[in-house]
Amino acid sequence: MKLRGRPLLPRTTAGRRSALWAVMAGCLLALAPVTWVYASATPRVRDVAEVPDAPVAMVFGAGLRDGEPSPYLAHRLDAAVELYRAGKVKVVLVTGDNSRVEYDEPDAMRAYLTARGVPDSRVISDFAGFDTWDSCTRAARVFGVRKAVLISQGFHIRRALALCGAAGIEAYGVGAADDAHDLTWYAGGAREVLASGKAALEALIRPGPRFLGPREPGLARALREEG
Repeated sequence: MKLRGRPLLPRTTAGRRSALWAVMAGCLLALAPVTWVYASATPRVRDVAEVPDAPVAMVFGAGLRDGEPSPYLAHRLDAAVELYRAGKVKVVLVTGDNSRVEYDEPDAMRAYLTARGVPDSRVISDFAGFDTWDSCTRAARVFGVRKAVLISQGFHIRRALALCGAAGIEAYGVGAADDAHDLTWYAGGAREVLASGKAALEALIRPGPRFLGPREPGLARALREEG
């Protein structure tokens, strides 16, 4: 087969060997970010009973349905409730998207938590957690988080741990319950392969979030009151 009159593959054995090595090098380069994410974060993934105590639990947004937390987000919030009731954390930081008036992840997350017994004063909202890096770097730079338990599904928690570590947060992760492995689960897993490259770049250059804003004293105040 020819392409525009030229052979599609190199004609010589040496040329084919070079092409094969180039393909293999490209594959290794593409997989390097995923390898970094898993190698750096997997030892820090625990279940609720075994995760070390921390001042703060961070719950990452995962979408709303008719203004209520999606099933995936509800599982994350259930894990936060369990951690709070067990005395593993003192405050829950909910971080999500409120980029438009009609879509408010943090307030929906707060309502879910308080309806299940977490005091409103123990819930802190980050309304500009537009993606994982924004959530992590804002937690450190805006809210002063230095140690936290991160909560997300298994397909996302390792990237969250890697990025929060790059942001300067000592973190362990809890993998929230998954629903049956539906289309959303598979899409999330596939997305993580692509997102790992972006995460590696963010960890390297450590950009500012899309919205930084002033320091927020609410979390530090809540911890003082709890103490």
